[in-house]
Amino acid sequence: MAAAMPQKKFYRQRAHSNPLADHTFSDPICPDEMNWPALYPSYDAKKGDCVQFLDIGCGYGGLLITLSPLFPDVYMMGMEIRVKVSDYVKERITALRANNAGKYNNIAIVRTNAMKYLPNYFKKGQLKKLFFLYPDPHFKKTKHKQRILSPKSAFLMMDPCSPTLLAEYAYVLAVEGLVYTVTDVEEVHLWMKSHLNNHPLFKEIPLESLSNDIIIKFLDDCTEEGQKVTRNKGQKFMAIFRRVEISCLE
Repeated sequence: MAAAMPQKKFYRQRAHSNPLADHTFSDPICPDEMNWPALYPSYDAKKGDCVQFLDIGCGYGGLLITLSPLFPDVYMMGMEIRVKVSDYVKERITALRANNAGKYNNIAIVRTNAMKYLPNYFKKGQLKKLFFLYPDPHFKKTKHKQRILSPKSAFLMMDPCSPTLLAEYAYVLAVEGLVYTVTDVEEVHLWMKSHLNNHPLFKEIPLESLSNDIIIKFLDDCTEEGQKVTRNKGQKFMAIFRRVEISCLE
């Protein structure tokens, strides 16, 4: 008997979650303390296995499930802060594995706050691709500090020497790695472009130069939010950035 897929109606939750609020998570102290085999059945660190793709704010897991068969040898992870939504994705992946022997073993989700705990999971330069698809726009100016691509983490604003969120993304992303951003809100699109372009470790890539990147054609509609925008005939704005290396002498 095929495993039953979870029904989304039982896992509905408000679209917004305050990343500045206190939440209860089970995050590792450092990457070496993470129990990766608990998430990936075939994971073997001794063979050099490691997560390379990360979807931050993965929602209902559409991107992970789309990319899994396209990159069967690449471990991918989603991070989601909402309890019910992350539970849904876990159940969805479990059902997909049960119904498709040997498949979908390369994707998993953890419930956490990426704005706080990203370096707890990943080593320097570990990731090859970072995805920010339809992030919460946080329209009010007073809430801009909650945006996932904010130039400075609100948790660290009291310290003028503190690292920024963009610096943390640059830390976990390998040189030549890519950051994919998609949104249906033009103001958010321009916000993300502005801050990434102003950071010395990221460089925007013209979309026409990435015609061979098979991922791009799936980004618009692989997520629930993207499909909703398509149904409503809304606009979508995409930008992609490369992690670059700069000389200490520059």
